Amino acid sequence: MMLVNVWAIGRDTANWGPNVEEFRPERFEEAGTVALDFRGTNFEFLPFGAGRRMCPGLTFGLAVMELALASIVFHFDWELPQGTPPVKLDMTEAFGLTAKRKTDLWLRATLRVPIPNL
Repeated sequence: MMLVNVWAIGRDTANWGPNVEEFRPERFEEAGTVALDFRGTNFEFLPFGAGRRMCPGLTFGLAVMELALASIVFHFDWELPQGTPPVKLDMTEAFGLTAKRKTDLWLRATLRVPIPNL
């Protein structure tokens, strides 16, 4: 079973900056002026679960994401770089609302099953 952590994607520091947990409405402003009318029909920044205005593509988007991830896992063999034994991995988790590894996991992917049209 594969799950896509939409909560973590919404709090990705690469997209939202280092202070993702802070309420900062100026993130959505351009040059000091409000770029979107949140009372109108522009709902680009609402989360997936927003009542009547919930994203109609939520289930489709998650299904496509899971299919892409499953395809990547299927087509490649995964191994630790330079023959690192699994016992040397630091499995310490970072403190937070989700279970996240304290250190990044680096894997080497080797094509196992040919990908059609590639």
